Amino acid sequence: MKTTDTSASESMFDYDAGGPKRGEQKTVSLFAVNMRTFLSNRPAVIATIIVIFAVVISIFSPWFAPHDPNKTDLFLRLQPPAWMEGGDWSHPLGADHLGRDILSRIIYGTRVSITIGFSVIFIATGIGILTGLIAGYLKGMFDAVISTVVDILLGFPYLIFAIALMAVMGPGFLNIILALVYKEWVIPCRVVRGETLAVKEMEYVEAAQAVGASRFYIMLKEILPNILSPVIVVATTRMATVIILEASLSFLGLGVQPPTASWGNMVADGREFMLEAWWVSTFAGIAILILVLSLNIASLGLRDAFDPRFTES
Repeated sequence: MKTTDTSASESMFDYDAGGPKRGEQKTVSLFAVNMRTFLSNRPAVIATIIVIFAVVISIFSPWFAPHDPNKTDLFLRLQPPAWMEGGDWSHPLGADHLGRDILSRIIYGTRVSITIGFSVIFIATGIGILTGLIAGYLKGMFDAVISTVVDILLGFPYLIFAIALMAVMGPGFLNIILALVYKEWVIPCRVVRGETLAVKEMEYVEAAQAVGASRFYIMLKEILPNILSPVIVVATTRMATVIILEASLSFLGLGVQPPTASWGNMVADGREFMLEAWWVSTFAGIAILILVLSLNIASLGLRDAFDPRFTES
């Protein structure tokens, strides 16, 4: 008598009322599996919520800020936070040496940090992807030239390199973006080049080559979609570095210029008053710490969930 083993096939189907009908196979996408892994990482989820909240604040700064961040009032000079003696809840984090509301300046400073961070990473990642694909797939002279430029740029300390460029170009919002992009693109370029060298040997790439697909098509349609996960992870991690660099340049007076609120120049403004008015610098420093730490934790969660080299089998 002929017998059949239905255990394997039944495991592929759900016969409950709410599940698929007979003959319909349950499929779960790789993205859904990775997303479930990411959502199970509580610290990464909390960090991502903080980053999203910072983005929302940066977009709607005028609605969140209780005061004009550039409005001065010498009668409020160095007013302490609301919970301290002499404080007022109309200025919950106090005021700086010009009587400007610190909370409002931190909120508007979020816009500066997020805008510069996203702009630098977006432009640098785009350049890095393009150059990395060309170097990794075409190789030869293209790879030699691009790799040489990358090695030269990596030989300079990032902050020193940015300071030198800002000294030449002059301070300003656009100049700080350009100064950071000049070197930031080499990081995604190296990542994309390495991933491209590995992926170009895959069977589906060889199959596309065999049917006569163009190099442009293969790079954009066959290789790029399969290397985006590590690129996104690296971009998220590097954004934290860019925000620190922007704050450092502003602290040194080479970045965003007063009276525009920037976390870096807020920390610099409070250097002279650390003993008598610690809040002028401290709260801006805490804002930098929270955002950078959240970006790092979120990027580690993305790496563990979406990068195949770290995903559990």
